[in-house]
Amino acid sequence: MNTPEKDYTHRTWLAAAALIAVLVAVSFIPPQSIGGIHLRRANILSDLMTFDDSAPAEQEAATGLYDEEEFRVDLAEVASRIEADTAHQEAPTIYEWRLADDTPADDRYAPRKADTTRWVATLTPIEDYSDSGRLRAFCDTLLLARRPVRIAVLGDSFVEGDILTADLRERLQTAYGGRPGGGTGFAPMASPLTAFRRTIKTQSKGWATYNIMQRKAAPDFLREHFYISGWVSQPSTDASTRWENTDFRQQLDAVTDARILFLSPAESRVEVTLNDTLRHEFTVEGDATVRQIAVSAPHIHSLGFRVLAGTKDFIGYGAIFEGHGVVVDNYSVRSNNGQAMFWTNPSVNARIHSFAPYDLVILQYGLNIMQAGVTDYRGYASQIEKMVAYVRQCFPGAAVLILGVSDRSVKTDSGFEPMDAVPYMTESQRTAARNTRAAFWPTSDAMRAQGGMAEFVRNGWAGKDFTHINYAGGRRVAWALYDALNEEIRKAYTEILLTQRRQAEAAAVMDSLQRIRLQRELLPELTPEPQGLPVPESLNLPQP
Repeated sequence: MNTPEKDYTHRTWLAAAALIAVLVAVSFIPPQSIGGIHLRRANILSDLMTFDDSAPAEQEAATGLYDEEEFRVDLAEVASRIEADTAHQEAPTIYEWRLADDTPADDRYAPRKADTTRWVATLTPIEDYSDSGRLRAFCDTLLLARRPVRIAVLGDSFVEGDILTADLRERLQTAYGGRPGGGTGFAPMASPLTAFRRTIKTQSKGWATYNIMQRKAAPDFLREHFYISGWVSQPSTDASTRWENTDFRQQLDAVTDARILFLSPAESRVEVTLNDTLRHEFTVEGDATVRQIAVSAPHIHSLGFRVLAGTKDFIGYGAIFEGHGVVVDNYSVRSNNGQAMFWTNPSVNARIHSFAPYDLVILQYGLNIMQAGVTDYRGYASQIEKMVAYVRQCFPGAAVLILGVSDRSVKTDSGFEPMDAVPYMTESQRTAARNTRAAFWPTSDAMRAQGGMAEFVRNGWAGKDFTHINYAGGRRVAWALYDALNEEIRKAYTEILLTQRRQAEAAAVMDSLQRIRLQRELLPELTPEPQGLPVPESLNLPQP
């Protein structure tokens, strides 16, 4: 007997109707935030009905952009701490190993002229709100100083691995470097990110390394002695590091000087190896301040450092590689919105600054704060002002340049579009620069002048997250920043030439008048009267 087939059609329709009802109900659930991840509204009826989520999203984001406690800093206490910790020095702060340099002193710092090359089609100028002339002082130093000129770039993952700074360094060293003038600048003692960085090879073993963003995992002593780099390393016996310069960019291997930075509260013995052949051992007297081993040689291709004894509370920071020209240090810390600098030890920062003073500090932050739909960043602007003040405490005399947030795109139903928050974050950073009398450069404008983030992705200059640039994209942004800096340098160069010309003309006038006066005194009857010769007021010559 055959059983008739059952008709499941009505069940299928009921299931479909139930599914649609559930999806419609889900559409009415407002955007949620779970574990710090922001979820958009799931609206399958977007073509038929819309929801205004901007107000609650902005309100939620504006109140939870960052933790105010992370930006808490007593600047008066910072100043007094720096003064107390650096005022008295019992043990030597520098240990030297110098080999003969056969480069003539006059050739190391040849007179510098302003570079006339333009690297991008559209100039995005620097906005200098300074009334102290610090940016101009930096330009003058770059053109006139007979010493290395140092730049520190403090930022987040946008410049991690020497992205952007590698090409900014190359351009500055090529145009304004000495002979030889190169080097990669700062390299940490050890870091899990060293393999990602192409401008220097770092091999390390025996170090326990801690990142400032995970500082709570570090031992208490290390936690209190972070440097602005964001990395500290604690050695076991025989811990070692080897740095090797690369040819990833021009000038990187043109190194004549290196500084190994460390803290040795107890007496220690360390060994330095130069170019894998020459070795020198140092006995370091125990002291609570940061020390450096300064190595100088005609050419430093590689440098090794080993801790032989005295590892208790020993901290390795890293090394700075430089030549006779421009030094650009990359201090990038992933996920940092700028608050990490307040977790560093200001005395450590100031001490290392005394070894190698910075002429310019660049602040690149905001990417980890900015959120789509948020337009109010006034609170964050006040935190940027604290950053500038902190930088000026730790690195006195340095000009400060704030970089506006980079361009960014977000995915919409119609594809990727520029994030609406970018101009608002940019304006908050500009306001902070204006209020602190610092300089400002709108990074997003420079990127959009080259097509914006969408064009960067299409060209393979940025990742598919439409947020982070790669080395190719970093080169384009660096060229635009170099053009902006170079425009300020050209202005300074022009003014220097005009001043020199006026001084030469004044000197010539003075020589002529003095010659006429001398002739009048010796041979008054034979001396003609000067005709139309300008007399500077400063000479205050008596009238005949």
